[in-house]
Amino acid sequence: MIGLAAAVMLARDGHAVTVLEGDTERAPATAEEAWGSWKRAGVAQFRQPHNLFARFRQVCDDELPEVAGLLEKAGCVWVDYLAAAPPTLRDRTPRPGDGDLRFVTGRRPVVEAVFAELADREPGVEVRRGTKVAAVASGASALDGVPHVTGVVTTGGETLPADLVVDATGRRTRAATWLEAVGARPLREESEDRGFVYYTRFFHGDSPPQLRGRAIMPMGSISLLTLRSDNDTWSVTVFGASADHALRALREPRVFDRLVADCPLQAHWLDGTPLGGVRPMAGILDSHRRYVVDGRPVVTGFVPVGDAWACTNPSAGRGLSVGVVHAQLLRHTVRANLGDPAALARDFHERTDAVVAPSVRNQVAADRIRIAEMTAAREGTEPPAPDPATRSLLAAAAVDPDAFRGVLEIVLCTAQSQEVFARPAVRAAVERHAGDVPPAPPGPDRARLLELLAA
Repeated sequence: MIGLAAAVMLARDGHAVTVLEGDTERAPATAEEAWGSWKRAGVAQFRQPHNLFARFRQVCDDELPEVAGLLEKAGCVWVDYLAAAPPTLRDRTPRPGDGDLRFVTGRRPVVEAVFAELADREPGVEVRRGTKVAAVASGASALDGVPHVTGVVTTGGETLPADLVVDATGRRTRAATWLEAVGARPLREESEDRGFVYYTRFFHGDSPPQLRGRAIMPMGSISLLTLRSDNDTWSVTVFGASADHALRALREPRVFDRLVADCPLQAHWLDGTPLGGVRPMAGILDSHRRYVVDGRPVVTGFVPVGDAWACTNPSAGRGLSVGVVHAQLLRHTVRANLGDPAALARDFHERTDAVVAPSVRNQVAADRIRIAEMTAAREGTEPPAPDPATRSLLAAAAVDPDAFRGVLEIVLCTAQSQEVFARPAVRAAVERHAGDVPPAPPGPDRARLLELLAA
């Protein structure tokens, strides 16, 4: 989907863009068909929960202004987390800028169908479905000692020349292999399986549930994620550590429902008609690939975007928002540097490192803490000490409107945590609540969890 967004952005700057899509099927015409019958074997998380968040909407408003309307037409819904402010919040008065935190979202197949339609209608974009890349082509170097990519070779043997090859193949990209074959130095890649496993059920009903508290709620060795979707649908996800073998019982719908029913703030999310059974997913890597190593590009004429550059634990729902920001950076970089491949490679790396890399680093740090907390809860050991500033911010957010909005901005990707902590009002709130413990969400402890899973 990030590849389609990038393609349309670049085409609107006058470029001829060819999108190579390995899957063969075109996007269906209706939301029901997109969810029920569209096959996207190349996207493992296609029918898992997704959120578009406020930063995604803001970028689309700037770069692809018709997207919000197209999403609404497809049945996607507007979400306002300010409406789910805790009852303990002292001041609930609306403020200027609150509208910036609203976003429109839906199920991945429905949203992707909108972007596929957008790309199909764009005059400068050609989408070739059922076409896969076997290798990249190379030519005369634009930078001494650095290979320069001049196009791609398809599995059918066709060579397609290009001024720039954009890798939007996602977290399973084969870029390292392609580039090694044309003599590129190894990418600097960091990759680790944090060990999360997800169990999700989708529901449909005439009265979609209201959010009571945070969308993601940690409860010892598990967390619950509840999301609104399009056309009166929604999802509930229970996720934990893949090493927690007791959680495998959640594959059984009755066990899944029994657990969620025992969570007071999420039980009403079961009040609908299930759309199939429980959908498990595991093996999600936190990974980050650097294409400039020791200040020197490993290749020119080739750049990654979105998950092909970096991906993290999907429970936070930031992947599409970070990806579309990355696509926006690519558009601006190409505007300035397409005629200078070496400058383009360096400039895109610098913009990426400054604007979107902090989101990846912050999420990786959060993943490490959360998996350690889950492990401690499962093994009955002492959990790691929480970050004092983060704990104080979450405690302050229960009562202070500046802290609450700051937390929302971090969640919705409209601000980095470092930026939020630097604000005088937030800093004062954090200092007032230094040492306070955020209220714990109600839900089963470890002993009760095991009872629910084994019953």
